[in-house]
Amino acid sequence: MNRLIIALTFLALPVLAHGQQIRAVNEVIDCGQIIFKHPVTAEYEIKNTGHQDLLINKVMTDCGCTTVDYPRKPIAPQTSATIKVVYDSKLLGTFQKQIALLSNASTQPYLLRLRGKVVEEIVDFVGDYPFHLGELQTDVNNIEFDDVNRGDRPQIKIHIKNTTNEMAEPVLMHLPSYLQAEMSPSRLAPGHAGVATITLDSRKIRDYGLTQTGIYLGFVPGDKVAPAKELTVSAVLLPDFKDAGEQARIAMPKMQLSATTLHLGNFGNKRKQSGRILIQNMGRATLEIERLQMFTGGIKVAMNKSRIEPGKMAKLKVTVVEEELKKVRSKPRILMITNDPDQPKVIIDIEVEK
Repeated sequence: MNRLIIALTFLALPVLAHGQQIRAVNEVIDCGQIIFKHPVTAEYEIKNTGHQDLLINKVMTDCGCTTVDYPRKPIAPQTSATIKVVYDSKLLGTFQKQIALLSNASTQPYLLRLRGKVVEEIVDFVGDYPFHLGELQTDVNNIEFDDVNRGDRPQIKIHIKNTTNEMAEPVLMHLPSYLQAEMSPSRLAPGHAGVATITLDSRKIRDYGLTQTGIYLGFVPGDKVAPAKELTVSAVLLPDFKDAGEQARIAMPKMQLSATTLHLGNFGNKRKQSGRILIQNMGRATLEIERLQMFTGGIKVAMNKSRIEPGKMAKLKVTVVEEELKKVRSKPRILMITNDPDQPKVIIDIEVEK
């Protein structure tokens, strides 16, 4: 087995069309935490998706710390084979290795990746897993990226536990373009736990304010999407005033609200309840209410104006509908995005007795 020396530009070269086609079910395997000097084995499932026999001629690695066991016999069309990679874990710290497969499917190598972290002692999550998402349990079922500015790439970690009797390969499905997810380790044995890291790319969110979506936690790749597996994800993208100096801020609008919590009491015999909040501009420039959004259903809002001149006031009317609120599992709230540099985001809580 030869050492792997490949330029990064090599990865961008086109793969030629052949009767044999190689594809890995899992191109990247994350081993998670590994005990120092305890070798770890990762198994890659390789498929021949072409219509002629696939032959792996040679395997190359990027260091002597990795050994590979691969099939020497041809892999028939539409069948699979297993490649076993062993990492010796003789160095502490994070590692990321590449394995290149040279075959008759292409003149270019097919790359597999192995990563993880070698530690002296494994540190497990000590919290609870109160939420059941399909066959897996998690510590949260809602992810909130608050106060994000354009260009930020915040991350949130979800702890996941396999409480079944089968090996799990957790996967987060239906991710929009602005979300990325990585699971560590890639596989969870029965009774074991891991971490999914969700990264938000704020550059790919178009509008300021609240963006919401639902993603789904699968037990294995290709798992079916179902409401019981849903994780809700919200992100609040704010205007960025960090470059505004003290003098500039003095000349900007300044918002004052009559309340940030609206108490509406109980519905009684009514189907709806309404209340209002007064919004006053105490600054020197026009106050603009750029967005008004609801975190949940069951709320309707109306404003008599969204541009408020200095010294003037506007009225925000809030109406909640009892039947729709019954379907909501989180607290009803309103998000307001403004051009006030000190209050670009305001959350208004709605309190009502259902």
